[in-house]
Amino acid sequence: MNRYNYIAIEGNIGAGKTTLSRKIAEEFNAKLVLEKFDDNPFLPKFYKDPDKYSFPLELSFLAERYQQLKEEVANQDLFKSFTIADYIFDKCYIFAKTNLPGDEFELYSKLFSIINPLIPKPELLVYLYLPVEKSLINIANRGRSYEQEITYAYLESVQNGYFEYLKQIQFQQRILIIDINNVDFVNDQTNYLSLLDAMNKEYSFGINRLGIDEEGVFTKETS
Repeated sequence: MNRYNYIAIEGNIGAGKTTLSRKIAEEFNAKLVLEKFDDNPFLPKFYKDPDKYSFPLELSFLAERYQQLKEEVANQDLFKSFTIADYIFDKCYIFAKTNLPGDEFELYSKLFSIINPLIPKPELLVYLYLPVEKSLINIANRGRSYEQEITYAYLESVQNGYFEYLKQIQFQQRILIIDINNVDFVNDQTNYLSLLDAMNKEYSFGINRLGIDEEGVFTKETS
């Protein structure tokens, strides 16, 4: 895992990005950067009334993510082997485009375009793909009360937003998309080691897609 200094794990809500980031950080003594959302006062309100609270929610996340990534990723820890985060700053743009109406999104985009160049970019972006129906199951199982308001349609729009974003940046960044529909990287060590092996491979810039067959072996397709 020492091939990269900074890795980011992304995915839809409930895909398992925080769980995987924690697991990798613990095993490889990596600096762990987790998104701070538990204390955001707008998040529960947004799920109940998105029209009213989407703009303050996205602005608050923009400020919080900027401050966290600017401080924690830019300042390397000499006692850690690398840095791993469970989100990317561009997540701000993806969710804002999903949640904000046209005029508010236009204003938000101007702010984002000013801030975005100041944020370090991961050397490898890993996107965990999970079908929306399974994301809903994971969301229900982890039991955060405000997340029970999340709908299939909303998760689908977020997933499509990520896909659009990945296509746009595929020639600017190393991207690994892993289909985790049948992957249990928490309880199945074979799956977990196969996933790590995929992340350790050398990738040229662009999208690399990996699925998993019935025997638990990753299969690769490069765009």
